[in-house]
Amino acid sequence: MELAYYPGCSLHASSELYDIQNKLVFRELGMELRDIDDWNCCGASSAGKTNDFLAVALPARNLGIVDASGLSDLVIPCSACYSRMLVSQKRLIDDPELKSRINAELAKKVEGRIKILSILEALVPKAHSGEIAEKTKIKLSGLKPACYYGCLLTRFPSDVAVPDDVENPQGMEVVCRALGAEPIEWSYKTDCCGASAVVNDADTSLTLMSKIMKDALARGANCFVATCPMCQMNLDAYQDKAGETFGIKEKLPVYFITELLGVAIGVSPKQMQVDRHFIDAMGLLKELKLI
Repeated sequence: MELAYYPGCSLHASSELYDIQNKLVFRELGMELRDIDDWNCCGASSAGKTNDFLAVALPARNLGIVDASGLSDLVIPCSACYSRMLVSQKRLIDDPELKSRINAELAKKVEGRIKILSILEALVPKAHSGEIAEKTKIKLSGLKPACYYGCLLTRFPSDVAVPDDVENPQGMEVVCRALGAEPIEWSYKTDCCGASAVVNDADTSLTLMSKIMKDALARGANCFVATCPMCQMNLDAYQDKAGETFGIKEKLPVYFITELLGVAIGVSPKQMQVDRHFIDAMGLLKELKLI
């Protein structure tokens, strides 16, 4: 099965390992991810804050390219990119005049045929069907992840169809349970980690991250699992600083969902570059005899 794939800027930079993992793991699950040709930045948070037209037009160009590709489904791993693309598509459906204005400047027009999928929307059906369990070679026994969705995966600035519960999403838990892990119940799964504000407002971001960390630890988690590259980067790269600032001594590895999938279905952690995390992500897997 071939799916259009939009990696976005983060997966070609700070989270390059996530891009590698997606392609490896999806292939093992019978899904081939095909990068869309000549994709551009979707604008992420910056366009939405500075220019409403560009916030729609930048994602629209990518949607037009996918429409012309002949593929019907577009997988977007980054929560910010997923949100921007989904909101742009909805705005164009609701505003034919805006759609005509944007299409007039595009070589490949937006037709509106594409189904936009988060990484979880692509994986959860595989869990429900039993395909993930069938592929699992190593049960992730003893792994107790705090499934961290962040604030962009289920909350949008437009009225779009949300595929999971807005306040208490369960898609990641479904996938984790299919792998034999035991995800915890906790209260901060959709709270904001500060995202890019860690650059210009570190105090606020560290405060937000400390609350997330404290609740996960209090509920008995031994790791985080995320799908958003910004969320993963924040909790991984700034966990030491947040712990030092707010007196949190314990550290939790922050896995991408693809890393847990890969370990369970037999993909080499080295091949997935799990050893590149800021907070040691190999140690817990070794301690639990999962690798």
